[in-house]
Amino acid sequence: MEKLSVPILLGTNRKDRQSEHVARWLLQVMQKRDDLETTLFDVREFDLPNDDYGTVIKDLFPKWRDAIIGADGLVIIAPEYNHGYPGILKTVLDLLLKEYIHKAVALVGVSAGPWGGTKVVEQLVCVVRELGLTVTFTDLNFAKVQDVFDEHGNIKGPEQYEKRAKSFLDELVWMSSALRWGRANLK
Repeated sequence: MEKLSVPILLGTNRKDRQSEHVARWLLQVMQKRDDLETTLFDVREFDLPNDDYGTVIKDLFPKWRDAIIGADGLVIIAPEYNHGYPGILKTVLDLLLKEYIHKAVALVGVSAGPWGGTKVVEQLVCVVRELGLTVTFTDLNFAKVQDVFDEHGNIKGPEQYEKRAKSFLDELVWMSSALRWGRANLK
């Protein structure tokens, strides 16, 4: 089977963000798989205008637009801020609409607290469904993220996270494959 294209979107631009460690680790995990090809997008890289969010704004970000057009799925890594998602993540997601329809999305919640971003995942389900994305049922959560990675961004005790990431990605591959077939064969 042809590899599935599944970009990763890191959804915060905060200074000293711990979710960047999660994104870089998951990027490496995904790059080791034979069934996936991926690219990391970072909301920091989007130079968003302050005055116009009209329909042509997506043309200002052709790399993102083209990646989503060619994508079979998407992974969103979102830290939980006050039980919600960062505003910049919503802004970047809103750059597109029809490009997302009938594609899989898998959500990664990150938090400094004990629940691993479960509230941000709950909040994002509503957003991504409205965009036409199909949410996987397996999420990946990083609780107390400041304790999961060392000062160099290396994961401590990777075995437990690798097992969870495998289940998370296996579900994403299944859903992305089914939706790819559907987009190609059903009108």
